[in-house]
Amino acid sequence: MPATFPYIAGALLLAAGATSAQEQVVNLYSARHYSTDEALYSNFTKATGIKVNRVDSDDAGILARLKAEGTASPADVILLVDAARLYKGEVDGLFQPVKSKALDDAIPAQLHGRAADGSSLWFGYSTRARVIVYDKASVKKEDVDTYEELADPKNKGKLCIRSGSHPYNLSLFGAVTEHMGEQKAEAWLKGLVDNMARAPKGGDTDQIKGVAAGECGIAVTNSYYLARIMRSGKPEDKAIMEKVAVVFPNQQTWGTHVNIAGGALAKNAKNRDNGIKFLEYLASPEAQNYFANGNNEWPTAKGVKVTNPALEVMTGGSFKSETIPIGKVGANQTKVQQMLDRVGFK
Repeated sequence: MPATFPYIAGALLLAAGATSAQEQVVNLYSARHYSTDEALYSNFTKATGIKVNRVDSDDAGILARLKAEGTASPADVILLVDAARLYKGEVDGLFQPVKSKALDDAIPAQLHGRAADGSSLWFGYSTRARVIVYDKASVKKEDVDTYEELADPKNKGKLCIRSGSHPYNLSLFGAVTEHMGEQKAEAWLKGLVDNMARAPKGGDTDQIKGVAAGECGIAVTNSYYLARIMRSGKPEDKAIMEKVAVVFPNQQTWGTHVNIAGGALAKNAKNRDNGIKFLEYLASPEAQNYFANGNNEWPTAKGVKVTNPALEVMTGGSFKSETIPIGKVGANQTKVQQMLDRVGFK
């Protein structure tokens, strides 16, 4: 099992400096905490002979640790699960550029964090959609099939949503700001506050449960939280799915907002070549199956097919996603936080 973040960094630091010629390693700081990843890393070691030393934390903890460690950091590869945090790592200078034909060929261009020289500072390996869940008995799909309608007075008192400052919402709000412009986006955020059934609390799964329990009529969630419930055999989860339905918003306009999980080579990587091999491995069909489908997400590598029945049922096979560059979403984060403060969205 992976060790917890605060206690392992010192050991990794020693390991990074003491790696023998016989032992090849890559030191990984990961915000992914999924059991399927164990097989992912094990298969990489079997294929390459490179041992993965894995450290777990959340996105914010990893970025803070990298800053604190500076040039002494043992980290080679960074895995984060939110576009805004990838962007923050980029602008804070925590990643180093990578030129890789394998990654350029596999990962679509809009899912790269591009440097000025055409190299990439990070790569998106899986996507998840920010969708709307609604009460089938009390809400009509056509009343919630756009993000704009979440703020419409017709949905007053119906909305459940987690904290506005959570990275998943900050990324959504950053995207909406890019689509609408700042003035309209702030009015929209005020509309969300006015339409809340209760104060923001809990995670995305709690929002889905709130709809099923009749606490609210509509909720915002990442698609993989709903997919987990759909794939569950528990009677209580089956009961939830009998009461709720899902819509992928804005199919007739800009498309549904998608967030990404991605990876980067650490600025001070001591095992640079091994780190690049690991990043390239994550784009392989085998790794994409673990990386994306293991957490009910969509793989990004070209030609890799979704094999997840819950996602197939949820989307009907496909959906239109937005195409704005991730960097623009990240660049809007500061102004979004200021708007949230002004409209009282906690």
